[in-house]
Amino acid sequence: MARAKTISISIHLLLAACFFAGTAQAQAPQPPRITVFEGARLITGDGSAIENSAFVVENDRFGQVGRRGAVAVPPGAAHVDLSGKTVMPTMVDLHGHIGFQNIADGTMSKATFTRENLIDHLERLAYHGVGAVVSIGDLVDRSDMHGGRTGWGDVPLKVREEVIPNAALFRTAGAGISWPGAGAQGHVSRADVMYPVTTVEEAREAVDDYVKMKPEFIKIWVDDRQRTKMTLTPPLYRAILDEAHKFNVPVGVHNVTLADAKELMRAGMEGWLHVPVRGGEAVDDEMIGIVKDRIARGDRPIIWMTPALITAWMNSTWASTPEGQRPAWLDDPLLRETYAPAQIEQYWGTPRRQGIINRFIAREFELQGQNAMRLRAAGMRIVSGTDTGQIQFLIGYFNHLDLESMVAIGMTPMEAIVAATRDGAEVAHVNTGLVAAGRNADFIVLDANPLERIANTRRINRVYLRGQEVPRAAMAAKWQAKFRQSASTAAE
Repeated sequence: MARAKTISISIHLLLAACFFAGTAQAQAPQPPRITVFEGARLITGDGSAIENSAFVVENDRFGQVGRRGAVAVPPGAAHVDLSGKTVMPTMVDLHGHIGFQNIADGTMSKATFTRENLIDHLERLAYHGVGAVVSIGDLVDRSDMHGGRTGWGDVPLKVREEVIPNAALFRTAGAGISWPGAGAQGHVSRADVMYPVTTVEEAREAVDDYVKMKPEFIKIWVDDRQRTKMTLTPPLYRAILDEAHKFNVPVGVHNVTLADAKELMRAGMEGWLHVPVRGGEAVDDEMIGIVKDRIARGDRPIIWMTPALITAWMNSTWASTPEGQRPAWLDDPLLRETYAPAQIEQYWGTPRRQGIINRFIAREFELQGQNAMRLRAAGMRIVSGTDTGQIQFLIGYFNHLDLESMVAIGMTPMEAIVAATRDGAEVAHVNTGLVAAGRNADFIVLDANPLERIANTRRINRVYLRGQEVPRAAMAAKWQAKFRQSASTAAE
């Protein structure tokens, strides 16, 4: 009996020793994961390119960056040969509306705004080489402006705190502020998400609640929808700007008219979601003078816009395509990897062409492009923002067409890439968008050179986020299976 008890004690001691040894091993610091990527043409994101480059990735960050042979390779590093490829940083989208859309079903609703669906959209962005997004008009609990709360939860606030594998970083601009019913349009699920304000007192109250979310910026809408709705008046948006700036929170606006653009610029507006002057109006010398004066005085001098001319550019390419032909992007393999053929045809196929008035579409795109470029020459920054997330606004794919629309209005391919990478990352305050030591190792490997043809950003070979390759083949297979399941359910 004593011998059996001794054996039992010995076994327990041995198991305990094994457990603590295993725990100590698990907690021991792991050696850094170091990889050297060599041979690619490297577009760094700052306006320069390095032929036959080499760059080091240590765990989730970039290390040394330079020419092949001039970079000190750490002992034991793995090597990846990218000869013949082009590398660029992942993009940043400053103007998303993600989370509401069930992409497989082609529907939108508040019920769809879940953590799972939001992550699905972030994965789709990552698939296309987008490293971070700022989402606007998010479904998040806010004051109902009548003494209560909406009870919409905190999914966006929680997801922005996470670093999710194989997904773009998420940042939120919160709910937004508008005149009741005059904010986000396009679908009823989003129509009441914004703080509704009609008085200066309500405007300040909304800002005081809004800033508690710690948004990247406050978003407001100043658009009467071609005189069909009331909208925020100058006293209201001035009050919003004044209150927000007390908390040092920037503000971004969706507006249309030249008159409002001037007043907003004078009042210290930092960002524009869309071109600041639209609707057939042209930027004038007074507007240019206001921009230059603000920058010269250092009065919130970083002023930016996301032109979001993708749909206008797509419509204009349809309008200029010879009868019987289709724009090249409509049959792009990249698009068909993430959207069902029936959806592509429904959203952007022949029915789209039939609804386009050629002369009007071409002229409006041209005028908005001229306005954007004049303001850029005056000192405003153009950054990338796609307005994506609504049905027909193709998540991830639109980021590439945004680059094409920038080049179409007069930017060089290099300038468009800088706008979509480094400059966007600076506005969004995210550590991505640049291949440089200390930045997140977020980059796209391309099969062709976008400096020769900007559409080559769609020739994606691989995507890396935080040093890890994104499993794009598995993602595409998952989404295609969902499309098939949705189609089968609809047919029953």
